[in-house]
Amino acid sequence: MNLSILIPLLNEEESLKELYTWIIKVMQDNQYTYEVIFLDDGSTDSSWQLIEGFSNENPNIKGIRFMKNFGKSQALHAGFAKAQGDVIITMDADLQDSPDEIPGLYNMIIEENFDLVSGWKKKRYDSVVAKNIPSKLFNWAARKTSGVQLNDFNCGLKAYKNIVVKNVEVSGEMHRYIPVLAKNAGFGKIGEKVVIHQARKYGETKFGMERFVNGFLDLITIWFLSKFGKRPMHLFGAIGSIMFIIGFLSAGYIGVSKLYHMYNDMRYTLVTNNPWFYIALTTMILGTQLFLAGFLGEIILRTKNNEERYKVATMVNL
Repeated sequence: MNLSILIPLLNEEESLKELYTWIIKVMQDNQYTYEVIFLDDGSTDSSWQLIEGFSNENPNIKGIRFMKNFGKSQALHAGFAKAQGDVIITMDADLQDSPDEIPGLYNMIIEENFDLVSGWKKKRYDSVVAKNIPSKLFNWAARKTSGVQLNDFNCGLKAYKNIVVKNVEVSGEMHRYIPVLAKNAGFGKIGEKVVIHQARKYGETKFGMERFVNGFLDLITIWFLSKFGKRPMHLFGAIGSIMFIIGFLSAGYIGVSKLYHMYNDMRYTLVTNNPWFYIALTTMILGTQLFLAGFLGEIILRTKNNEERYKVATMVNL
């Protein structure tokens, strides 16, 4: 199978019919063998009924419906697990991503041997203050932190080799950082393609300004996980050990200093009256706690079970 097209959605009943017709036309014009998997993230409108109708008339149309809204990352995780195509394309359901971009993305994966190609909406039709400027700042920070040189991490239009999506773990709100996850997994050939960004035709965006705040927090998380996610003891254990040693040596110095003054009949104060004693004690306690945090992190990594992060209510053609 040439293509798997994954479309996460939430309450997009107005755009689905047009999107479905457009995708089928592109597939037929290029004679692709394909599947389209709609990932309904707990829609409360008639989106799922439309998806069921599409699947009844076309066996290449498949669907996964969550019991409630679990988030875009969880939807993509479910879709990645089911995708069978040599190339996987992800795109949004609001018609701001153009299906006409699919052949170009597909060729970059197949002919140019990219592991992953991310769309770049160079010319946008979003609000300059509410979205464009924060997006530029966010992408700059993401490039500097991750080392992945993409101009538009937030673009939902991306193409992947099948092996990539089977080897990345998408959780939380990490969908925007799949290129970083892919790089950390060992897939180094990551490209970018300028794509058309269309003005939203129906409904309202499901993402507000909070996505940028969450995005920066997720960026810190993924940086930490990429550096120390597999070896928390290397961070917490090292810092904890250093703090404990500094505190222990400081407390020892305070004790020896008092004994020296006592032995030589010199004036001295009680150890408990010395503020540096409490600083040393606090440093040892914090160092011990950090060391234990690293130790517990190592135990959790070795014993954790991969729990389901979402509940599927219904599937069609899968």
